[in-house]
Amino acid sequence: MSRIGRKPIQLPAGVEFTKKDNIVTVKGPLGQLQRELHRLMNVELQDGSILVTRNNDSKEERSLHGLTRTLVANMVEGVTKGFSKTLELVGVGYRATKQGDAVVINIGYSHPVNIVPPAGIELEVPLPTKIVVKGIDKEAVGSLAANIRAVREPEPYKGKGIKYDTERIRRKVGKTGK
Repeated sequence: MSRIGRKPIQLPAGVEFTKKDNIVTVKGPLGQLQRELHRLMNVELQDGSILVTRNNDSKEERSLHGLTRTLVANMVEGVTKGFSKTLELVGVGYRATKQGDAVVINIGYSHPVNIVPPAGIELEVPLPTKIVVKGIDKEAVGSLAANIRAVREPEPYKGKGIKYDTERIRRKVGKTGK
């Protein structure tokens, strides 16, 4: 049995959990998230914690068990604490500025790059070389952070580009001249 899938999800105070058919809704102090889960998974509320169970041990149900539990746990964590990813701009003249909800990035191209966040996601620029992506949906936060990083990925020779704050760039040795 899945070690992750059988762990109960503790429901913090102030969080509401409802399930109708295969649609799970979690409401908390930061907002509301809704997701349709796979029809083979059973999600139920018991004694203030959420349990994810499966009907049998088929390969498909075993592979979905841990995934479903993690998706629901991320929803609960998102509406209570939220998620954030920090990106750093490395390079001479690389900078970001906030204009309204959008962020304008000067990253060495002939034009500035505008990043407009989708609904429910917030962009912050605490320093000209840092961008913080915040939101309650872990998938949306990670996707927007990956799209911002893809504007100019870090290169291995000088390390210039947009990188996650926890990312370590593997550096290559350049050519040696005679």
